[in-house]
Amino acid sequence: MLKQLLMLGLLIALPAIAATPNVGEQAPDFALGTPDGQQVSLHSLTAKGKTVLVVLRGYPGYQCPYCQRQVGDFLAHADAFAQAKAQVLLVYPGPRAELSQRAKEFLDKRDLPHNIRLVIDPDYTFTRLYGLRWDASNETAYPSTFIIGQHGIVLFRKISHGHGDRMTANDALAQLSQSQR
Repeated sequence: MLKQLLMLGLLIALPAIAATPNVGEQAPDFALGTPDGQQVSLHSLTAKGKTVLVVLRGYPGYQCPYCQRQVGDFLAHADAFAQAKAQVLLVYPGPRAELSQRAKEFLDKRDLPHNIRLVIDPDYTFTRLYGLRWDASNETAYPSTFIIGQHGIVLFRKISHGHGDRMTANDALAQLSQSQR
């Protein structure tokens, strides 16, 4: 069947879906904007030390309560991440239309500490780069957490294929402490 479609010119080449970086591999660099338009790159964060990269579901048509709970947990532990000399980068994916506004609503007027940033991923550019696009109705990205070392190497990764089973701040801090040895 594939051969017949190719012969008829009905099959087009689809872009390859990027593979999710594994532990020990170089994390692909990217730059995304905050809801207020400031650019943040992975490289700029890892140059300062380890980075905890948390991929949220973003805006799948509503504000995800699991994401809100997870972000609240990370914010409550901001001082512990600062003591561990780690930056936290929250990625909020979704369709481009109104994504900045939806991200601001998600933050619910909370001020982020200096070591935690939220960036938006309009139209899933980052999500596809990292192979995390959850392409189903009312979905955006697989909730995931990566710890990336100072030279951009993935030290830890956890990918959830459901809404729950998220990385907690305490678990991320334990992984950071293990990777210091």
